Amino acid sequence: MKISELKKVSMRDTFSTALLEISQSDEKVYVLDGDLATSTKIDTVATKLPEKFLQMGIAEQNMLSVAAGLATTGLQPWVATFAAFMSKRALDQIQVQIAQPNLDVKMIGAYSGLLTGLTGKSHQALEDIAIFRTLANMTVLAPADAVETAAMIKWANEYNGPVYIRLARDNYPVIFDEQHQFEVGKGVQLREGTDLTIIATGTQTSRALEAAEILAEQNISAAVLHLPSIKPIDQEAIIQAAVRTGAIVTAEEHSIYGGLGSAVAEILAANEPTPIEFVGVKDRNSESADNDELLNKHELLPIHVAEAAKRVLARKR
Repeated sequence: MKISELKKVSMRDTFSTALLEISQSDEKVYVLDGDLATSTKIDTVATKLPEKFLQMGIAEQNMLSVAAGLATTGLQPWVATFAAFMSKRALDQIQVQIAQPNLDVKMIGAYSGLLTGLTGKSHQALEDIAIFRTLANMTVLAPADAVETAAMIKWANEYNGPVYIRLARDNYPVIFDEQHQFEVGKGVQLREGTDLTIIATGTQTSRALEAAEILAEQNISAAVLHLPSIKPIDQEAIIQAAVRTGAIVTAEEHSIYGGLGSAVAEILAANEPTPIEFVGVKDRNSESADNDELLNKHELLPIHVAEAAKRVLARKR
């Protein structure tokens, strides 16, 4: 079945259901909101389990400080706000009060990437992966679909330590079946190929699969490796992809600086130097527009991933 034919489901709706479930089953779990509950969908917890819901208002720095305090008492706070606000407004509190002492705080960066419902560049996060993966003790995750989102929430609830999970607003194809098991630090081989490997994360994974379909029609065999865990990252899978196919394209709905592409390049430079092309937002500001317009302008559509594949093949030894 082609990617375009798959059912589409919102990550935030699945997150809402999964968060309510762990809030009900785990007495340690509390949910903190920065006045965005209807957007992040954690209003489900506010409605059905109000004693577990803490409204912090538009005060992200204070919200993360409160989360740190709760964690020191043995609770497990889950903080949800837009990724742009989480990663930039509250960075000092996250680094000093959560990451350095290695506290059990779960941070959900909603509305990540470009597609944030016409909210504009102040609400778009294109730097959050780069920011969070530089923090010691921090786990950084980006699911490809709703099923993987639910699996990540379950894993994070069982893990003791700071976790950042990057979620998107819109509906995305459901790639995985309900038996899918998320494993931190491990990649998922979604498609085999011999000519090159597209390494993708988060929302860009389904577009990478569609790009592989486009390339197959042109007799180009592209493997697709999905990396839901950006830190820790599956170094062995990246090296083996380079060995097997000899050419790499990275794809992410994030800046090309500091994110998935940079992480992959660091590994290849040290272990298996390989031609690589980066699909992501170039050195420019984001802006407000319809989804397709933004994806086209910033060259993130499947056709752009396919074009990057052709460029790297031209450089392949």
